[in-house]
Amino acid sequence: MALFDFLEKERTVAGAGFNRWLVPPAALAIHLCIGMAYGFSVFWLPLSKALGIKESIACAADIGLLERILSTSCDWQISMLGWMYTMFFVFLGLSAWLFGGWLEHAGPRKAGVVSAVCWCGGLVISALGVYQHQIWLMWLGSGVIGGIGLGLGYISPVSTLIKWFPDRRGMATGMAIMGFGGGAMIGAPLADKLMKFFATPDSVGVWQTFLVMAAIYFVFMMAGALSYRVPPTGWKPAGWTPPATNGNAMITTRHVHASKVWGIPQFWLVWWVLCLNVTAGIGILGMASPLLQEIFGGQLLGVAKTFNELDTAQKAQIAAIAAGFTGLLSLFNIGGRFAWASCSDFLGRKVTYGIFFVLGFALYASIPSMAHGGHPALFVGFFCIILSMYGGGFATVPAYLADLFGTQMVGAIHGRLLTAWAAAGVFGPILVNYVREYQIAAGVPKAQAYDITMYVLAGLLVVGLICNLLVRPVADKHFMTDAELAAEKKLAHERDAAAATGTAVASNGVTSPVAVAFGWLAVGIPLAIGISITVQKAAVLFK
Repeated sequence: MALFDFLEKERTVAGAGFNRWLVPPAALAIHLCIGMAYGFSVFWLPLSKALGIKESIACAADIGLLERILSTSCDWQISMLGWMYTMFFVFLGLSAWLFGGWLEHAGPRKAGVVSAVCWCGGLVISALGVYQHQIWLMWLGSGVIGGIGLGLGYISPVSTLIKWFPDRRGMATGMAIMGFGGGAMIGAPLADKLMKFFATPDSVGVWQTFLVMAAIYFVFMMAGALSYRVPPTGWKPAGWTPPATNGNAMITTRHVHASKVWGIPQFWLVWWVLCLNVTAGIGILGMASPLLQEIFGGQLLGVAKTFNELDTAQKAQIAAIAAGFTGLLSLFNIGGRFAWASCSDFLGRKVTYGIFFVLGFALYASIPSMAHGGHPALFVGFFCIILSMYGGGFATVPAYLADLFGTQMVGAIHGRLLTAWAAAGVFGPILVNYVREYQIAAGVPKAQAYDITMYVLAGLLVVGLICNLLVRPVADKHFMTDAELAAEKKLAHERDAAAATGTAVASNGVTSPVAVAFGWLAVGIPLAIGISITVQKAAVLFK
């Protein structure tokens, strides 16, 4: 046991001279790795030809589902592979909920290490699944085990960052959660290059790519996890004075136990606020490419033709433009996470979400007329703003929870709230995809098949706005008593440095600037490369 003592939470309590700006790059190191979950679709096409290499080998028409799963003689369908994407976010939500309380007691370092082992170990198991052509090993490896790693990695820095940045809660969580949105921008191009490097006449290069990426991610995630530090009880930034208790009734100085939130109305209101905001954005994110192509068709090339009237070469041209549109949305998704969450420190969380819903409603409701009026530039601009608010919703909600329920167990409460993400991950794509298919089946032209969807999404945002307006300060009866709080702090292995030294604890910023610079460069350079690649793809839109 002594071998792993360095993982214990009490061993991660920072000294008075620790610089808090070392914590965000540690969180980013983990989030940029697990964010590759968003980019896993880069593997679907090569994996669908894992045996045939150049062309897929189809299974016999009369083969059963179990035989198809276990077969080593025919290729997998993309729909079978796509289940891994669903499993990612289902198990992310479930693990964040189930292990959120454990994380508060064990600390971010131990949770980060477990996340690295699960996410990277899942990739190794997936590599074995590809090598032996057993898709169930991929579902188990990356879907289930990797999904658990996603959940732990996603919530591991939340509570810690909020405690390090009581003066800038939104900005701090926005920095980390920005990394999850940016992971695919780095991972997808890297995976593409690795698959091309390892491809041979007998292999599409996926299993080798999984192993290399597992090794790279393990180094980064372990470095991030081992760099985590938690502030001692009583720590505050130098020169910062906590706002007066009555200064903002929406920001509490008390704490709610995570086990009680299921019975608190404000939790369910925020649950629906997140769920409806994400539902509106996630469905569009998944359909961005066909959406632009089918609505504008030949207009994107200056040709007066519908999508179905275009020839193969023209469809290839607008597919490239649509890929640029998807890249642009990714940039706004990431930028919105940092920008909106930072703004919420000044505007307040409730006001920020109010802007999301009011502005989102106006944009969704006006998109059909914008599309039919032939204004692709405005259409693209509207969706960029919508996706910035989609990302901003993820990044702002941890600070919203800390304001309402206190900071003591905000990581565990955030884990429970992420079940809203799992639900939205089902609602959003189903809503957008099935309404579109129903419209087309009813004879509606493809250019108009999304109109009703936009109006439905606008309606969902109205419901979200109502939920947000109903959020009020949490009633006194839900907060922990002093005795309950003391017991929880003991379970969380908190150390009050003020009691140990007899003086108030405040940062004196003596950590080496070189260490801070190295930490930010280690995550900043890969992120900058990913953004640069995405900007190049998005540039096609403006040619």
